[in-house]
Amino acid sequence: MKTISVLKHGVLVLLILVVFQSCAEKTATTSTIAYNSMETGMVEIYTGNLKGISTIKSIHVKGGYLAWSPDGKKFAFYAKYDDRKTWSIHTMNIDGTNRTRLTHAKNKWDYAPEWSPDGSKIIFSREYRDSDKNGQQEIWIMNSDGSERTQIKSLKGGSAYFTQDGRIVYNAEFKDKKSEISIADIDGNNIIQLTDNEAEEWHPEVSPNGKQIAFMSDRDGNYEIYVMDIDGSNQKRLTNNDVDDWYPSWSADGSKIIFSSVKDYKKEKDIYSMNTDGSSLKKIISNSGFAVFKR
Repeated sequence: MKTISVLKHGVLVLLILVVFQSCAEKTATTSTIAYNSMETGMVEIYTGNLKGISTIKSIHVKGGYLAWSPDGKKFAFYAKYDDRKTWSIHTMNIDGTNRTRLTHAKNKWDYAPEWSPDGSKIIFSREYRDSDKNGQQEIWIMNSDGSERTQIKSLKGGSAYFTQDGRIVYNAEFKDKKSEISIADIDGNNIIQLTDNEAEEWHPEVSPNGKQIAFMSDRDGNYEIYVMDIDGSNQKRLTNNDVDDWYPSWSADGSKIIFSSVKDYKKEKDIYSMNTDGSSLKKIISNSGFAVFKR
C-alpha cells in the first residue's frame, strides 16, 4: 500500500487568493489557490499577487486535500478521526460554514476527493488493510451530498480526476510494477494505460482544455513534474531539480502550473509557478505546499 500518496497533505490547509498581473494586457487576472501553510497551520484566504501578499482572512477549519467545486462555492476535503485511523470525505462552503461529513467507513482512509464537471458527483480514493493485512486501494464515487456511494470495482489505484468528456484519469496500481497513469470510463470500463515505466507516477490533473495531463513521476530518479497529451503521447519533463516536485495544478486559463517543491516533508516545502512548457519558473510562496488552483 502506497501510504505516501495519501500522507501528502497536512491536517490543516491554507487558502490563498492570488491576483496575477498580465503585463501584455495590463489587467489583473484573479486566480484562487488553496494550499497548506506550514507556518500558520490555519485555513486562510490571501489576496495579493505573485510578488507579494496583501490581505489575510483566517477560517478556523481543520482539513486537508481541498478540491474546489465547479461553481467555486464549496470545497471537498478529508479530515481525520479515531486517532487518525479513520479518514473521511467532507464538504463545506468556502467560508468554512456548513461542514458536512459524507463518508464514515471506520479504519479506512478516504482521501483525494474531486468534483465532476457539473458538480453533481464526487470521486474519491480509499485505502485500508484487509483481514490478511494486505493493502487495498479503491476508487469510489458518490453524489455530492454523500448519497449513493459506489465502488468502481474494476479500478485499483487512487487520485482520480474527471475529464471534460466524462472519463477519469487516475494512478493505477500494478502488482508486477509500480504506479502508472491510466484513463477509463466512469463505470470502470475501457481502461487505457497512458504511462509505462518502472516508476511511481501519481496525481494526474487534466488541463482546462482537456487536451493534456500534468502528473508527477520519479522515473528519472526523484519526483519531477511532467505533462503529456490526453492519449499518453508527447510525454515531457517540465522540472529538473535535486528535490522532489509534487502535485501539479493547472491555472483556470491553462497558462500556468503550480507545484510543491519538497526538501523535507515535515519541515520544508515551497510553492512554485511556471509556464506550461516549464519556462518562467519562480518561487511564489515559502514554507507552504500542496497548492491547487481554483478552476
